[in-house]
Amino acid sequence: MNKEAAMATEIVLETRNLMRVYGERMPVKALNGVDLQIAAGEIVAIIGPSGSGKSTLLNLIGALDRPSSGEVIVNGTPLSKVRNLDRFRGRTIGFIFQSHNLLPTLTARENVEVPMYETSISGSARRKRAEALLAMVGLGGRANHLPGQLSGGERQRVAIARALANQPTIVLADEPTGNLDTKTTAEIMALLIDLNRTQNVTLVIVTHNTEVAAICQRIISIRDGAIESDVAVQDEIERDLLRFRSSPLGQAILRGDPLPGEIAEHADRLREVLTET
Repeated sequence: MNKEAAMATEIVLETRNLMRVYGERMPVKALNGVDLQIAAGEIVAIIGPSGSGKSTLLNLIGALDRPSSGEVIVNGTPLSKVRNLDRFRGRTIGFIFQSHNLLPTLTARENVEVPMYETSISGSARRKRAEALLAMVGLGGRANHLPGQLSGGERQRVAIARALANQPTIVLADEPTGNLDTKTTAEIMALLIDLNRTQNVTLVIVTHNTEVAAICQRIISIRDGAIESDVAVQDEIERDLLRFRSSPLGQAILRGDPLPGEIAEHADRLREVLTET
C-alpha cells in the first residue's frame, strides 16, 4: 500500500519532514526530511545499504530516539506531545531485535512477562498471557526453559511473543532474521505473516535480506537518509524486480558503476527500468 492508498485507511504511523542530525561541528544528516504513512495491518519492509538511515528511522518511530526536527505520529498522537514516552512505547509498540535481547537468567515465560510489569495486570494474569503467547508462537512446551537452552529460532520466537505481550498496535523488527539460517528465516517470516493476518498487527521490518523484503506487502527503500522509493508489492514479477534492484548488481547499475561485458551495453535501459520499479 503506497502513501495514496494508505490515506484511504486508518493510519497508525506517520512521519512528517523527519530529520535526525548527529554532531555539531561536522553535522551528519542520518535522516533528511522523511515523510511516511503506514496503515493499520500493513507489512512494510524498510531496505537500504548500511548507513542509509534505516535503523535511525526505526528508532525514531519506536520512540527510542528523538528527531532533530519533524514529527512522528502514532495512532494520531504526536510523540512530541507524549509526557511519558516509556509508558506510551510499552503499551503501543512491540520490538523484535536481531540479537533477541532476552534476559539470560529468566525463563522464556518470564522474559515474555517483562513488558507487562509496567501495567496493572496481576501476576497470575501475566503468567497466563505469557503462556498463551508462547503457545501461539509454537513454544508451549518450552516456557520454563532458559534462553541458553533454546535454539536461535526458538529465542526469536520468544522475542516475538514478548513483543506482543501488551497487545501493541505496531511491531517494529530490526533485522529479525539476521542471525538465522534460511530454513529458520522462512519459519519466522511465516509466523510473523500469520500473526499479521490473525492478530491484525502492523509490522515494520528493517532488513538487508531481499527475500524477507519480497514477502512483505510494501517495500520502502532508503538511501542517504531519504526515501528513494515506496512500492506496493503485488505479484511475483514485481517481487523479482525489487529483489534485483536491491542486489549488488542492481545497485551498481543504479549508481552508474562500470559493468562487465554485455551488461554494460544495456546499462542505461536497465537503469531506467530499475528507477521506475
